[in-house]
Amino acid sequence: MSKFTVPGLSDDQGAQVADILQKRLSAYNDLHLTLKHIHWNVVGPNFIGVHEMIDPQVELVRGYADAVAERIAALGKSPDGTPAAITRDRTWDDYSVHRDTAQAHLGALDLVYSGVVEDNRKAIAETGELDPITEDLLIGQTGELEKFQWFVRAHLENSGGSLSTNGAHSEKQAASQAR
Repeated sequence: MSKFTVPGLSDDQGAQVADILQKRLSAYNDLHLTLKHIHWNVVGPNFIGVHEMIDPQVELVRGYADAVAERIAALGKSPDGTPAAITRDRTWDDYSVHRDTAQAHLGALDLVYSGVVEDNRKAIAETGELDPITEDLLIGQTGELEKFQWFVRAHLENSGGSLSTNGAHSEKQAASQAR
């Protein structure tokens, strides 16, 4: 580990912020792999629209992982982008839907985005007092993730404003309700 951090933070503060970001790095690496999994496994009448909607999300989330990893390095710690780090840092279940319809995947993906956004908002609150630069980075990323979730939810919403996945507590349940 480096013996420095960014100016204005103590070494302990830099390490604390880097530890928070490590969990975001693992979440982003998991998310972009999950999005590619969906991209490859979506079928049905809405296949092409969802297939093509997912790729820009993958690219942006990969960029988020890179930005977070670089911030961790600037804070004086070593970012861990390995599969073991994803498993170690995971507080969520592995994505559970395989070859299925666009609606099923979108229903499950809505829950995935909810988890990532909720965890990002916690990280924003945790970093806000310590490091406004990191807070700003996470705010921008979270805003885009919320927009992606809106894209997903537009496919799941009825004309009355209700989501077909309302009340679902697992990806499989959300996928089933969305079909």
